[in-house]
Amino acid sequence: MERNEILSRLGIEELNEMQVAAGNAISSANEVLLLSPTGSGKTLAFLLPVLQTLKSGNSNIQCLILTPSRELALQIEDVWKKMGTGFKANAFYGGHLVETEINSLKEPPALLVGTPGRISDHIKRGSIDPVTITTLILDEFDKSLALGFEEEMSFIAGKLTSLNKRILVSATSAIDIPAFTRVKNPVIVNFLSDGDDANALTLKTVISDEKDKVNTLFSLLSYIGGESAIIFCNHREAAERASTQLSQRGIDNIFFHGGLEQTEREQTLSRFRNGSVYFMVATDLAARGLDIPEVKHVIHYHMPGTAAEFIHRNGRTARMNATGTAWLLLHSEEPLPQYITDAPEKVVLPANSPLPPSAPWSTIYISGGKKDKISKADIVGFFSKAGQLEKGELGMIEVKDHMSFAAVKKNKVRDLLHKTAQEKMKGKRYRIAIAK
Repeated sequence: MERNEILSRLGIEELNEMQVAAGNAISSANEVLLLSPTGSGKTLAFLLPVLQTLKSGNSNIQCLILTPSRELALQIEDVWKKMGTGFKANAFYGGHLVETEINSLKEPPALLVGTPGRISDHIKRGSIDPVTITTLILDEFDKSLALGFEEEMSFIAGKLTSLNKRILVSATSAIDIPAFTRVKNPVIVNFLSDGDDANALTLKTVISDEKDKVNTLFSLLSYIGGESAIIFCNHREAAERASTQLSQRGIDNIFFHGGLEQTEREQTLSRFRNGSVYFMVATDLAARGLDIPEVKHVIHYHMPGTAAEFIHRNGRTARMNATGTAWLLLHSEEPLPQYITDAPEKVVLPANSPLPPSAPWSTIYISGGKKDKISKADIVGFFSKAGQLEKGELGMIEVKDHMSFAAVKKNKVRDLLHKTAQEKMKGKRYRIAIAK
């Protein structure tokens, strides 16, 4: 398949410098270490050359990609499907029915993406034959190690006896390559640059007189106004608590962490992506590996324990030649972490900033998706005809396997739900409601 045809399907005019370099390295070498910032296009950088290694007459799993999170697995699967390669791909992860995955293996995918725990489980069950796999990609492998997946990854690697290509991918440079990968002399493609990030990213500090910093966070978000921000907390409970207290004070926001069910995760990320909500309170799960847009502000409600996590959090802003601000919320007696060498500018917030404006969009949930043969065009047509929405009143649309999401102007939501309540889309009635 022609590369230009694939790029056209993805809406990309040409590959960036990193993607070209990665493609050349992966095509010519059997061991590659790809280092590049979050948001630089690493997924396509390794998928394109991997496509060239797949054999159309082979009905077995040929390439395995391990990821630290289900979101990253789904993101890679989605990119592959949009490429339209003709080769089947599946994503396996916790929270997904094992029976559904086993059933999909009746016709094995050429490319399998999954989390270490779920893939090791399938190997132990015997539902996956690891001997057929010739290419292994460890995406965000340092994050997988940090999350405690080393035992599972080592087990999987030990079962892959036919490997002839190993690709390690990360957004962090100060890492050791684990022995179980058997990667000894990789070709290194390094596009990490501290200098570029420093020019685009501005660090600022806000001091809280109270140890409970939620009042200061409230003032900061009011000061920021209607610009997107991710507020990072170190624990799930803290993220939920901060989110709840912001909501009680009149600031619309969402929270995101690993304890949410998959449907909840999908709805939360969709609302943030499409601009239905400006603020997301999250754990470090949102620091990388998620398909979410660049934000204007990163707020460290709690400071991370390591410099690497600080860098990854900040990587959600000031990406790809854009600018952004990382805010450090510190208690008056809280020291600056040692990994920050230069004290950032201190900002004194105004006493009474107005509440941030509400986002102009709401997210509509539809109980059908790709598996129901629903496309974006179907949703546009249905909402335009049955819902009588005009151009500009319908925003971003996302179609998942079993559900879909559409951004609709808030002032049109009630009317839309009323008009579509008894209508059918492609001959079937689906549940249509406001995503929570």
